[in-house]
Amino acid sequence: MTEVVVEHFREDCVARGITCPRLAVRQLVRMLRSAGALVDDRPVQPATKRGLLVAGYVEFLREERGLSSLSVEAYRSDVQRFLRRSKRDDVRGLPVSGRRRSLLPNGLTPREVNLLLRACDRRREAGRRNYAAMLLMMRLGMRASEVAGLTLEDIDWRVGVITVRGKGSRTDRLPLPVDVGEAITAYLRRGRPSTPVREVFVRSLPPRIALTRAGVSGLVLAASRRAGIGDVRAHQLRHTAACQMIRSGVPPVQIGEVLRHRSAGSTAIYARVDIDQLRLVARAWPIGGTS
Repeated sequence: MTEVVVEHFREDCVARGITCPRLAVRQLVRMLRSAGALVDDRPVQPATKRGLLVAGYVEFLREERGLSSLSVEAYRSDVQRFLRRSKRDDVRGLPVSGRRRSLLPNGLTPREVNLLLRACDRRREAGRRNYAAMLLMMRLGMRASEVAGLTLEDIDWRVGVITVRGKGSRTDRLPLPVDVGEAITAYLRRGRPSTPVREVFVRSLPPRIALTRAGVSGLVLAASRRAGIGDVRAHQLRHTAACQMIRSGVPPVQIGEVLRHRSAGSTAIYARVDIDQLRLVARAWPIGGTS
């Protein structure tokens, strides 16, 4: 019995429609470890500066961020690959982030949004499902994993509120837009198959289990190819939601609340799409020659 096995157990429960909160699983792991019934699947780190750094980072991801074992392993692999490329023994102060930011967030234009939604054949159950799932990402900025994990109990139809369960076991309640609610209702009434699974979005073909994060990402990619707008990833729909709010004049603070950002810096990058406002702060180019 290892922590990865326990994580696979949780995923199997979710696929079978059994409620299995991640917090409860973490408590189970702590109990098993304290009782000596859990084999530690984490490799022993050497007593080096790099080894201690990785071990501390992994502990932070597990205890503070509350990430699953699979996510922790992915982050650990990235860090170790980065450290292998560095020839320095002292790893303090290294420029860890090597990502290059684009000039503008990669959101879709209104025309591309229209083409993408029209690529969903809402005469069929899969089309109604895909349309509702993509609207959630476009209008509320939900991630593919959050759409996949959305349950029937997470939607309060009486008050028009949806509960979003995001990263690090974070839970937020957001207003449910009318068009999104109508799209979900259409799928539930005339598309969702009869199944004990409690997740909203399920496979259109047997076995009738909940869509995974990869499944949600796949339906976005397939729709974009049918629409003829190139390969669109699920996270681009989250960017699209932010860009649309910026263009509509929504304050950055409110955008950060909708996207559930942990810091204002994460929201600030979307201000770059408001070209008209950026022109107001640009300094005039000097005109004239030198004497």
